[in-house]
Amino acid sequence: QPPRQGHGPAEGATRKPGLVTPPANILRLPPVSLYVHFPWCVRKCPYCDFNSHAVGGGIPDSAYTSVLLDDLAADLPLLQGRTVHSVFFGGGTPSLFEPASVARVLEAVARTAGIETGAEITLEANPGTLEQGRFRAYRAAGVNRLSIGVQSFQDNLLHGLGRIHDGEEARAAMHAARKAGFSQVNLDLMHGLPGQDVHSALADLDMAVGLEPEHLSWYQLTIEPNTEFYRRPPNLPGEAVIGGIEESGIAMLDAAGYRRYEVSAYARPGCESRHNLNYWHFGDYLGIGAGAHGKITCADSGRVLRTRKTRKPADYLNAQFPPENLREAVDPGELPVEFLMNWFRTGEALDVDLFSARTGLQAGVLDQGIADARAAGLLEAASVRPTARGMRFLNDLLACF
Repeated sequence: QPPRQGHGPAEGATRKPGLVTPPANILRLPPVSLYVHFPWCVRKCPYCDFNSHAVGGGIPDSAYTSVLLDDLAADLPLLQGRTVHSVFFGGGTPSLFEPASVARVLEAVARTAGIETGAEITLEANPGTLEQGRFRAYRAAGVNRLSIGVQSFQDNLLHGLGRIHDGEEARAAMHAARKAGFSQVNLDLMHGLPGQDVHSALADLDMAVGLEPEHLSWYQLTIEPNTEFYRRPPNLPGEAVIGGIEESGIAMLDAAGYRRYEVSAYARPGCESRHNLNYWHFGDYLGIGAGAHGKITCADSGRVLRTRKTRKPADYLNAQFPPENLREAVDPGELPVEFLMNWFRTGEALDVDLFSARTGLQAGVLDQGIADARAAGLLEAASVRPTARGMRFLNDLLACF
């Protein structure tokens, strides 16, 4: 899903000294992806802070899809002649939606905007039986990559997370994806779960590796505001246990042929998520659906815009497009950290030419932050690349900028 990022002040707000709106001739338009948000789940998980809502009285499938198409049509001018680089259906639980609705969206995108040949088209799915039965239909609709929200293979841990599937259904979902013809599958897996120790976390990871997905998203459970876990915190493993899990787990994944190409993403060679890489490299993306966010570079003005859509599904179903007051320019003073909070997640050395091309700023604006980060041992001395400490403490690294 798109990274959580703050919005810059509205156009005309006070600018930081020495920074002005980037001239349009410095910026180069990056690839543009499409994120489609489906806001409903069977029930809300206690750790989830995404814009998701329990189904309740049912899903207005056809009506919501029609509004998605209106939303897309209103955002088409933001493409500025570009075709769509990748598509990601996120949520919520997109696999609760009818495959025919997914097909309607993809057909509209192809007809009105165009989709790059061979584009990655991902749909998030849960391991429940209902969703598994739809995998083949999603493949026929044009989805070519599944991201399955396993989280754990152990029933007691899944129960503690409020998940509605069990370990056997998690394993079966992977086999069902293969039978449906998916050659690109991601498994979402969490560690640092309530009551989990190093052995338990590595057992989950070993099971995931044994299923041979092309991609693994392996990340630590964190407690976010506005969640049930925030109101009633569970007993989570301590720092020593988390450190042991991460050290052993990274070594296990490396030995199994999964390269760490982002702080919580591991892939076999050539199977990195192109959609997510576009985020990390500060590419553009349209966001349609209730609560969806977007980021767009404007060729004519040199501005970088943040867009957002109304969050509540009922309000979104009655929304007018384009939405008023939900598009705003990012202050140029915030562009360096906006770029770096994405880039440094990859662990790559900074591409200064790309920094200038995507922000319109000269790389010299980063000099003081680079010096501070090196002094703190968060960046390598010979390159602008995070050290192992910098990767572990990304928030501290970003604070230097």
